[in-house]
Amino acid sequence: MADMKVTLIPATKSVMESAELKSRKMRVAAYCRVSTDSEEQLNSYETQKTYYTQLIADNPNWDDAGIYADEGITGTREDKRDEFQRMIKDCRRGKIDRIYTKSISRFARNTKDCLKNIRELKSLGITVFFEKENIDTAKLSDEMMITIMGGLAQEESTFISQNMRWSVQKRMQNGTYKNATPPFGFKKVNGDLEIEENQALIVRQIFEWYISGYGLKTIADKLNGMNLPGSKQAVLWKADNIRYMLKNDRYIGNAMFQKSYVTETLPHIKKRNYGEKQKYCVTGVNQQIVDKETFYAAQKLLKSRHRDFETNVYPLSKKVFCGKCGATYKRRNRRSGAFWLCRTHDIYAADCENGIIVESDIYSAFIRLHNKLLNNYKQILLPLKIALQDLKLRKFSGKTQVMDIHKEVAKLREQTHVLARLKIKGFLDEVKYIEQINELNVKISKLQSELKKFTRSDDEDEALDQIEILTDFFEKREKPMTEFEEPVFEGIVDKIVVIDQHELEFHLIGGLKFKEKV
Repeated sequence: MADMKVTLIPATKSVMESAELKSRKMRVAAYCRVSTDSEEQLNSYETQKTYYTQLIADNPNWDDAGIYADEGITGTREDKRDEFQRMIKDCRRGKIDRIYTKSISRFARNTKDCLKNIRELKSLGITVFFEKENIDTAKLSDEMMITIMGGLAQEESTFISQNMRWSVQKRMQNGTYKNATPPFGFKKVNGDLEIEENQALIVRQIFEWYISGYGLKTIADKLNGMNLPGSKQAVLWKADNIRYMLKNDRYIGNAMFQKSYVTETLPHIKKRNYGEKQKYCVTGVNQQIVDKETFYAAQKLLKSRHRDFETNVYPLSKKVFCGKCGATYKRRNRRSGAFWLCRTHDIYAADCENGIIVESDIYSAFIRLHNKLLNNYKQILLPLKIALQDLKLRKFSGKTQVMDIHKEVAKLREQTHVLARLKIKGFLDEVKYIEQINELNVKISKLQSELKKFTRSDDEDEALDQIEILTDFFEKREKPMTEFEEPVFEGIVDKIVVIDQHELEFHLIGGLKFKEKV
């Protein structure tokens, strides 16, 4: 064997320089953000936008891919940043090659989200440059630095959030806390609540109607029929709106603070306060719209009606739907027993031909279906379970192929640009150009369809979990059902569709549908 000799040829250009030397200009975007809406911060926000616009314009090898800017939004919650999310989507669509941002803390204050996004962008061939830290994700060795700096940024954000929560807490304790949006019936004047008389008349009317015996939905329908404006113009009144207003103690001059709270750990989640945190009741904080006697009469009525509602819940409640008009069925009683009736048919029979169905017939149909599945689940459920498991495995393995598909799509798109340039310069005739473009578009379309298979939602995973629950249930079930069992029904039935008086369609968990004669 001849003596081997290795000659080192040193690199003369960076990866980024090589990319910039390509015929196509690099598409550069910038992301900027300020975390509060103070005047000082908003000035900084405008300054960042101006700076990046000029930075991109000054480089002849760059094309402006856009300035993405979130104003007055926290960095700890990725889902709250609309512009950031739009930028990530544009990256996935192949519109951006490189991103410039002021610092890691501007990009994200949550280390987990920061690294997740950076890794995804790198898989798409997109680099990020953090100016303050002088970190370029084109250099793999920088990931450790990003982790460290991201951790520090997260700590900084947590500290700031804690200070803000402390400040809010103190203002709640001394009664000086101000809600950002005034309740319906009020307007803000110099930071204080004052009665908006036109809206206040509607508030008083709502309380009067409710105490007189009108239901929440009836009141909402009356207001909509009168074209009375709600808290937001062009938004219809709903029963939930009415309930919220009836329970709002602002209308008697009081305020309850900390009805909800934000978790202290990342990601910050807003939760209803059911006693986990202190609440602060402040009296005499604003003018009254309704008197206390009326208000507390409404509260008493709300509680009693809620109890009545809770006691009238049956196994089939909100489970039975009309296959003709889509309406829910409601329960009625007669001497011979209970039956269920299509709401549309009940109002006007000519609008829906589906009428009544006896409750015991529904129960009997379910018992028959249960026993059929018990005897045949190995033939019905097990093959479906195996098929979903295979789909999940293919989906999981496919994730490693997403990057390759993105790269292939990018190559094909680049080829379309080359063909366009050749045609413009006269090197390619019209017929040949159309032929080759169509060929490339077909390939791109196929790859995009393939990509959709890998990137679709987790519905299959949920369906698999539910099918496994259903299979496990029947595997452990020892004997057929002889009487209706409510827990079993609740556990496996999502809804029942009444096809007609003689046929029901049971929708089980996992997306399974079975028809059963009545």
